[in-house]
Amino acid sequence: MGKIILFMKILSIDPGFERVGIAVIEKTFLQKDILVYSECFKTSAKISFPERLKKIGNEVEKIIKKYKPEVLAIEKLYFTTNQKTAMGVSEARGAIVYIASKNGLLVYEYTPPQVKVAVTGYGKASKEMLMSMIPKLIDIKKGINSDDELDAIAIGLTCLACEKFTQ
Repeated sequence: MGKIILFMKILSIDPGFERVGIAVIEKTFLQKDILVYSECFKTSAKISFPERLKKIGNEVEKIIKKYKPEVLAIEKLYFTTNQKTAMGVSEARGAIVYIASKNGLLVYEYTPPQVKVAVTGYGKASKEMLMSMIPKLIDIKKGINSDDELDAIAIGLTCLACEKFTQ
């Protein structure tokens, strides 16, 4: 017989190199899921790109050590017209996935349409639809200050909806 899991933590990230949406969600099997932590982590355009990646990696590792999540849920890159930005975001994603893997987290990746379907039931949902659904799905005790933070929460909720975390 497998062990019973009463809770687990998911680190969910909306990747970027200027702004990184970060959330830690506690999955409880006895009550509504809880937003433990969220922020929009920012780096300055005044520092070099490698230094920005280092700051992002350090921040993610600090959060992993503090909250001890078992899983990373991260947004997959989706087609974009700005290749320069896409390359930078891709490199930031790589740094984040590396840090998570190095710290023993399972990594799950989701496209924006997958996130919209999981949270709203509609793959072309607007940002407003996402914003209205999220508080219905998770207990949030603070104000959400940015779209990046909101997106990170939605990515975490997608992971909870798509993956089986019982043993």
